[in-house]
Amino acid sequence: MNKCHLFSLVFFYFLLVSVSSDVIHDSCDKAAKGDPNIKFDFCVSSFEGNPKAKTATGVADLVKVAIETAMANVTSISSIISKLLDNKTLDTYARNCLEDCSELYSGAGSSIQSGGKAFEGKDYGTANAEISSAMDAPDTCEEQFKEKKGFVSPLTKENNNFFQLLAIILSFMNLVPK
Repeated sequence: MNKCHLFSLVFFYFLLVSVSSDVIHDSCDKAAKGDPNIKFDFCVSSFEGNPKAKTATGVADLVKVAIETAMANVTSISSIISKLLDNKTLDTYARNCLEDCSELYSGAGSSIQSGGKAFEGKDYGTANAEISSAMDAPDTCEEQFKEKKGFVSPLTKENNNFFQLLAIILSFMNLVPK
């Protein structure tokens, strides 16, 4: 391969990385400015480490990446809940809350899958409704622990991050040209 071809390939690579970085930063900036639930740094860090996000050429690509990330989060949070439920000395109230959270996250996973399919089919209204529906899981899961005095949710960080990720998806969907 001659030097000219090599230079062209390297230039194209850096141009592609620069474009995807701009898409991520611009999209996250708009999302954070438009929704108080979205933190710019969280948004950017949610995408910068993802190889698929690095090749994004538009916000629609980032929606797809975020939906995949949200599904991975559902799996991870469900695993955490299962491990917490394995604790035989767990208080009955906490156990009931965690079992409810498990069901909520199962439903959220189904909603996200449906929302992803609707988005792929350009049915943005249904996609928005499905992703919005999934937002009930982290909120309800967190709130039920607060109903009984003295209880603290062991899932606060996960619930907050998941809620924010779903807010990013909704915000990004609104940025997609129709």
